[in-house]
Amino acid sequence: MRTRGELPGAPATRVAIATLPPLDRGKQVMEALADYVERAALKSGDRLPTERELMAALSVGRSTIREAMGRFEALGVTETRKGSGTYLLKPISAGTIHLPLSLDTAELRDGLLHTLEVRRGIEAEASMVAARRRTVDDLRTIEEKLIEMERVHLATGTSGPEDLAFHLAIYDATHNPLFRQLLGQMREAFERFWDHPFDRQDFARRSFPHHRELFDAIVARDAELARGRTLKILEIVEEDIEEMSK
Repeated sequence: MRTRGELPGAPATRVAIATLPPLDRGKQVMEALADYVERAALKSGDRLPTERELMAALSVGRSTIREAMGRFEALGVTETRKGSGTYLLKPISAGTIHLPLSLDTAELRDGLLHTLEVRRGIEAEASMVAARRRTVDDLRTIEEKLIEMERVHLATGTSGPEDLAFHLAIYDATHNPLFRQLLGQMREAFERFWDHPFDRQDFARRSFPHHRELFDAIVARDAELARGRTLKILEIVEEDIEEMSK
């Protein structure tokens, strides 16, 4: 008696042919939408087709569309705005490889320290690469962000979003998109969850003057100095995490 999966007429000792895996309709929708984004040359901020339009075009149900869009949103590719629709946050294509990051935010101290351990190596390298590759336009953008950060900091004593914008400009100056994607994702996640870690407006305030020194090192194309200033900033952040979480 033959078992399921065996070919008719095949010897009983033959290995059974594996059954086909079930189709992942959500993945198929993601691939189709990525292909559409590429062919339509959509850019960050562009509005995507509605659920109804996608259902009709792809011949799938609402739940499958929502599953696919939920995956894209978790990856930081799209954003749903209530009453407005779904918008593209970054361009993708059928060949895009997604590297999602996840972190348990239940323990603030541990989450910050875990992130910092990863940031230290990557962020120091990003500063060195930026110092080597920065253009005149890059310097203009970084300085604009720095001046705004300094203005807000001197006026209010804190400048979280402006600090983030300054560092994102440095990542962009590397001309390697992975620096911004990896570091930006980690930093933006914490900006979203905590405006002031440990309810302290002075968190990492002592690192403020070192940002101007970091910029000067990038201007001078001094990669080692840029690395040193970055590590000093992160050292202060780590000290504040340890101190303020007691």
